[in-house]
Amino acid sequence: MSEIPFPDQIDHYAAAVLDIAHAEGDPDRITEELYRVSQAIDASPELHDTLADPRVPMERRHAVVAEVLEGRAADPTIALVSFLVMAGRSNEMREIATRALELAAAREEEVLAEVRSAIDLEPEVVERLTAKLAEMTGRRVRVSVTVDPSLIGGIVAKVGDTVFDGSVLSRLKELREVWG
Repeated sequence: MSEIPFPDQIDHYAAAVLDIAHAEGDPDRITEELYRVSQAIDASPELHDTLADPRVPMERRHAVVAEVLEGRAADPTIALVSFLVMAGRSNEMREIATRALELAAAREEEVLAEVRSAIDLEPEVVERLTAKLAEMTGRRVRVSVTVDPSLIGGIVAKVGDTVFDGSVLSRLKELREVWG
């Protein structure tokens, strides 16, 4: 049975991640990479299970992190992922990464918008999307984009508890409901 984390544990780890990212001098890149890595781990049941399984020796889990992330993430991000895995926080990595992004946004008096897109978005599109979400929410917005091919097309944006769903998948579901 796995331990259920208390929200303050997630907050403590997230604050530590953000402090380390600031000390490394690139908090935006490091927190964003950690967020993307955590999603990739969650998307791969085999990888997730390997990193979370206490029966897998620590050295092996550390080697898996290094193998998977080498050349794909900055060294501080790799070290943070390895630290969270070694601390037994693989199952909470996504929540920790999301909370670190939220804390980073809050420090800049912004709100985090988690955006899922069917394709990688060009920087100009992200800028327009950021402006539109700021207009819709009345707040300064920091956007974090993740590619999710299951959407087929379009985007889904989550700002706090509000979800803006402009995905092709949701439109198809709506059509199915209308047309049976």
